[in-house]
Amino acid sequence: MVKKIFKWLGVLLLTVIVVAGSFAAYEWNADKPLRFRSFVDREVLKMAFESPETLTSLGFLESVGITGHNGELDDASLAKADELYVKLKQVHKTLNSYENDSLTEADLLSKEIALYLLDFAKDSEQFRYHSYPVNQLFGIQNGYPSFMEAQHQIHSNDDVENYLSRLVLVQGKFTQELEGIRLREEKGIIPPLFVIERVLEEMTTFVGKLIEENILYTSLAKKMTDEQAKLLAKAKNNIKDYVHPAYKSLIDYFTNLKSKATSDDGFWRLPNGEEAYISSLKFFTTTDYTPQYIHDVGLKEVNRIQSAIMTILAEQNYDVSRGFSAAIEDLAAQESFYYEDSDAGRAQILVDYQKILDEIDTGLESAFRIRPKAGMEVVRIPEFKEKTAPGAYYQQPAIDGSRPGRFFANLYDIKATPKYAMRTLAYHEGIPGHHFQIAVAMELEGLPLFRMFSPFTAYVEGWALYSEYLAWEMGFQDDPFDNIGRLQAELFRAVRLVVDTGIHYKKWTREQAIDYMKANTGMAQSDVVSEIERYIVMPGQATSYKVGMMKILELREKAKLALGNKFDLRDFHDVVLKNGAVPLNILERFIDDYIADTLANTNSAN
Repeated sequence: MVKKIFKWLGVLLLTVIVVAGSFAAYEWNADKPLRFRSFVDREVLKMAFESPETLTSLGFLESVGITGHNGELDDASLAKADELYVKLKQVHKTLNSYENDSLTEADLLSKEIALYLLDFAKDSEQFRYHSYPVNQLFGIQNGYPSFMEAQHQIHSNDDVENYLSRLVLVQGKFTQELEGIRLREEKGIIPPLFVIERVLEEMTTFVGKLIEENILYTSLAKKMTDEQAKLLAKAKNNIKDYVHPAYKSLIDYFTNLKSKATSDDGFWRLPNGEEAYISSLKFFTTTDYTPQYIHDVGLKEVNRIQSAIMTILAEQNYDVSRGFSAAIEDLAAQESFYYEDSDAGRAQILVDYQKILDEIDTGLESAFRIRPKAGMEVVRIPEFKEKTAPGAYYQQPAIDGSRPGRFFANLYDIKATPKYAMRTLAYHEGIPGHHFQIAVAMELEGLPLFRMFSPFTAYVEGWALYSEYLAWEMGFQDDPFDNIGRLQAELFRAVRLVVDTGIHYKKWTREQAIDYMKANTGMAQSDVVSEIERYIVMPGQATSYKVGMMKILELREKAKLALGNKFDLRDFHDVVLKNGAVPLNILERFIDDYIADTLANTNSAN
């Protein structure tokens, strides 16, 4: 269905272009289309059509023969960003002009969610430069090669020529990115010293490799046919003449910026940094929770979960008399919990992850009616960026069905993947976690396009963390050590509440945060360091997981108490998933309506 929808949209666009004066053309060009749904979908499509990289990732235009965008890159200039903020204000005004009385219930919800996002964009515009666009986790320096490797498809000579074009255009895009970074420097928004050191190491390593070993070269070579191989020489020249100089311009800039950087890491140190952090917390949690409240909840949850872990360890005859950290270190020291530190061992990890996902996928009938049609697979995070990448992440399937959902596993440090933690991670990133929620949202019929990709992290990550708990409830982690793995994962998210607010609100140093997380989770040192460094460059994001999970569990308990034997877990999950990602207050309203409707139907039946 998703593929059909987007093929239809591609055809619609062609019709609009060709058939001037048609109703579709009016809806595309009018200041205010007649149909509300036409307006919100049109605005998303217009933004998508201004982003060649988005079009490549979505992959629906190719089905109607449009491929020129695959030879272009996004406009990353400050002028383009200014244009977007102006556009969002215009969209806000038009959106409000649709009278509520004229809208269906579904359109009213879409209007509410759209206004939520637009209002936040308006309120937070003052903090638009409070970010580090190039950092150890993301940015053009690793996003560009990842995009070219994972998203740019090669099926014809034209696809290769488009790839070569993007190798040339990257130099201009790096220049545009530098424009925004320099403006931040003028405003006193300079990354912490460790961030600069990390990206310099990453970029220096990237340009230091032989071109034939560069991912931009090797990924193209793998995708090409023998007949296309003659074009590899052009790719090599373009990498040398355009890609390397682009990276060197960033290397030179950050080398000079080092002298201005400090080891203070929290947002509190930036101009209006405390206000910017509160704004970030509001965006990621979709609540008005204060930093102090989140910090206190985190401390309470850390104590509760640690106690549960210690109880299990004691039952398994571990010495818990020396405290939590020592007991976890004893557990982590057992070699039997780890794979062989070799290519074969890493390959087996991927195989075993897939087995875990296949197993649970066939055992969820009692908990779910709504399920995604898209499949999913486990792959390794590309080696060139795994050293500074998180432990795992999920990539949504292609909108046209050409690529399944993907669970990317970090295999850099073999000690960071104990066997007892694998089930929980697979359930979070894959099934029934991110894959169920995100792929289902993409496949929902009648949902406006913007709601398929709504950025409500508390809902999205809260669902994934809730999924870990659900899998345990359903018996998929009945081994006590697997349950410890689950509890450690939840503890990890509770610790995040403490350290994120500690860094950005309570002025903790990077070292303080690392020490706290290491002592209270027992995670591998490499994971602790990369996680803390992630929170520093993504303020507030890490708090969304636990906040969202607690809200979903709270709402489930509310429904169970209100409905008694009328409560059906499948109904609850349908309500949570069938509208895509939403702010937590709207999710609570859904559950309240579900409770009221169920009670009303029960009373009428009696």
